[in-house]
Amino acid sequence: MKVKRIVANVETQDISKAKQFYEEILGLDQLMNHGFIATYGTHEKMAIEISFLSEGGSGTVAPDLSIEVDDLDTALTRIKEAGIPIEYGPVDEPWGVRRFYVRDPFGKLVNILTHL
Repeated sequence: MKVKRIVANVETQDISKAKQFYEEILGLDQLMNHGFIATYGTHEKMAIEISFLSEGGSGTVAPDLSIEVDDLDTALTRIKEAGIPIEYGPVDEPWGVRRFYVRDPFGKLVNILTHL
C-alpha cells in the first residue's frame, strides 16, 4: 500500500470565502467544486507531507496549515493589500525558512513560508 495524497480539510458553512485567500491571494487553482466542497491546489505533482507539532517553533503557537511559496514578498504584499493582519513575522528562522503567520477566512492559522 502507498499513500498517494493527504489533504487538509477545513470545515465551513461558506466555502466561497476560500476563493479570495487561496485562489486570488495565494494563486492556487480551484481543482474541484461540488458545491459542498471546493479544493484548491496546483496541477503540479506535490510531495505528500503531514506534520505533527507541539508548537510552531520560535515560541509560536502551532499553525493549522503551512503553505510554502516561491516568493514570500509577493505573498506578503497581497496579504497586506487584502487587509489581512499579520500575526507573526515576517522573520528568518534559524532552521532556514522565512515566514509569517496569518489567519485565513475561517480563522485557521496559516504559516506562509519560503526556504532560504
